[in-house]
Amino acid sequence: MADRARIAVVGSGWWATANHLPALSARADVDVAALCDLDASKARQAADHFGVEKIYTDLDSMLREERLDGAVVATYHAAHYPAARRCLEAGLNTFIEKPMTLDAREARQLVELAERQGAQIVMGYNHNHRLTTLRARECLESGELGAARYVSAQFSRPVSQLLAGIDKVQIPALHSPGDVYGDPRRSGGGHGQLQLTHLAGMVFFTTGLRVKRVGARMANHGLAVDVSVACHVEYDNGALGTFGGTGHVSGGSQSTRLTVFCDKGWLDLDDTEGVLQVWREGAEPETLDERLEAAAAESGYPYGPINNLADVILGKAENLCSGVIGWRAVELLDAAYQSAARDGAAVALAELYQEERA
Repeated sequence: MADRARIAVVGSGWWATANHLPALSARADVDVAALCDLDASKARQAADHFGVEKIYTDLDSMLREERLDGAVVATYHAAHYPAARRCLEAGLNTFIEKPMTLDAREARQLVELAERQGAQIVMGYNHNHRLTTLRARECLESGELGAARYVSAQFSRPVSQLLAGIDKVQIPALHSPGDVYGDPRRSGGGHGQLQLTHLAGMVFFTTGLRVKRVGARMANHGLAVDVSVACHVEYDNGALGTFGGTGHVSGGSQSTRLTVFCDKGWLDLDDTEGVLQVWREGAEPETLDERLEAAAAESGYPYGPINNLADVILGKAENLCSGVIGWRAVELLDAAYQSAARDGAAVALAELYQEERA
């Protein structure tokens, strides 16, 4: 096992310069070997800022010329699939920013490709690295609460300006997002693809479920992309649930909550406050408050996913958020967008894999 990981970053925009490059360049056991971006000027600015020697504007050239252990795909959403596919075909452990893809069939193809290549896909779901989310997963995975019967999931953020294509963000970076999140061609949608993908990742990471059928309504509120999303979901084990949220939140606050009711108890995860409560039959409720946990500062949030890629390559950790989680999240959102386009008519999982779509 190598003692240093050589990793390339594909895409040098906002989140790459706000999250991935700062985290990777701070590690003594990682060499950021190259940056690849269609915009050479943008790539050069990022390379100079983070001390990366080589830049490329052609991904195939970079993969052919560089000796790499891993790659980070941090392009706009619609470009995730072709970039990740090329990296996986090169045999690289590949980090894919959320959403994994915009199409369930493409997500499945990436998971199958990674398996054939013996490579890992690490998903960019930072909420799944929080202590509360990890504990919620333990409780549900152990079976102590019994089977999930109802899942209530909500994720709302003040991102309406981003969804309007206004270049204004609260998280500083070398490069800003521009108008990409207001462009359905590049982003594939609005609040669903930008934010609710996080929620979907949390749902499937904690519960281990898979969607069976999804019905959805979406409201754009005058924008080119969705701002508010409301879904009713049927899962593969027969559980029902609601899933949704809005990007129109005033007052600078936010709200994220996942509640899972099971046969022998239930849990409530307030991600905004960092508090998990678990109720079991005949027992006092368990409470985990991240604000009181010293270990929370060591959990790596929000750099957990990108550091997990390096640790997977170096054999220091297991993959905490695999490509299967990303695939399941894509299935939910793909079905939701198709349903919304049909005025809320439910879309079954099998329909996502039909050769020809209506």
